[in-house]
Amino acid sequence: MLLLCLTGLPLIFHHEIGHLLGTEIESPPMPADAPRASADRVLATANALYPERIVQFAGHDDHDDTIWFATLTHTPEPTSDFRSVIVDARTSAVLGDPPVNEGFMHVMFQLHVDLFAGLPGKLFLGFMGLLLLVSIVSGVVLYAPFMRKLRFGEVRRQRSPRIKWLDLHNLLGIVTVVWLFVVGATGVINTWADLLFKYWQQDQLTTLLVPYRGEPLVPVAERASVQRSLDAALAAAPRHRLRFIAFPGTAFSSPHHYTFFLRGDTPLTSRLYQTVLVDARTAEVTAAPALPWYLVMLLVSQPLHFGDYAGMPMQILWALLDIATIIVLGSGLYLWLKRRQPRSLVEEAGVAVPDNGR
Repeated sequence: MLLLCLTGLPLIFHHEIGHLLGTEIESPPMPADAPRASADRVLATANALYPERIVQFAGHDDHDDTIWFATLTHTPEPTSDFRSVIVDARTSAVLGDPPVNEGFMHVMFQLHVDLFAGLPGKLFLGFMGLLLLVSIVSGVVLYAPFMRKLRFGEVRRQRSPRIKWLDLHNLLGIVTVVWLFVVGATGVINTWADLLFKYWQQDQLTTLLVPYRGEPLVPVAERASVQRSLDAALAAAPRHRLRFIAFPGTAFSSPHHYTFFLRGDTPLTSRLYQTVLVDARTAEVTAAPALPWYLVMLLVSQPLHFGDYAGMPMQILWALLDIATIIVLGSGLYLWLKRRQPRSLVEEAGVAVPDNGR
């Protein structure tokens, strides 16, 4: 958990750090009403850089829809061998071809998400998160009787270093308890993301693909215009805008469809996805299923975990709480290492033993 808090701290400011490091690519200033290039033209420009690859996913930046991101791979199947090409949505000019899977922020992200161990690493961190939630509950249960003889927030500076760290540990722990529980619980949910999306594919996509039963399970070769398909998807889901497109045969689509993941225009619906499946050969909408409850739970948990839904003030608050949690975890580790003193910590603290043996 200490590792997760340390790696999570720079991730709170990943956009700002990207700007400082020069890795965050922005589109050049143009009038707000500048015409947009078609999706087909944008993706053709991206694909021209790597003609031996195919476009697996494409979509807009979370904060700037004047930018397209295109992910290109050798295969529709999930792979770590990919290139990310950034294209101007208005001029279809390539803005950048940044290196992937390298750099300081990549290391921080992978350590925080899966310890460079893929799905087993995510599930391991999820289990650690569950243990954190148990420790928080047990800590709250122990807090009241332990603090019975002390004023709230009191730190006995005149006592031994062990007692001073114990009091500081209790103070910061009870102050951050709600935040840490929320971040810990949402972190656990996020470690299940891969499994939840796979279950969604088997649970809903299988049913939606009944009309295609008997057709080859390979991505269709002859495809309709991406822009025409996007227009059909947006017409089927008014007041939504594009987040990303999963192309036929990829992990979030079927061999027969463009799957469009759209976002709403309210603070809540902008965090949720409306999926629209468009036949890749005819550009006709075949389904627009609502997200099941478990994916809604996942998508709602993400902004709560990362603190990225209220701008810089929320980022600063999240960083301060993260630093406080680092101190809590560090002091807890210190107290554990010092547990083999001549006197137990409970005896030395002198506050946990109830009066009259009660």
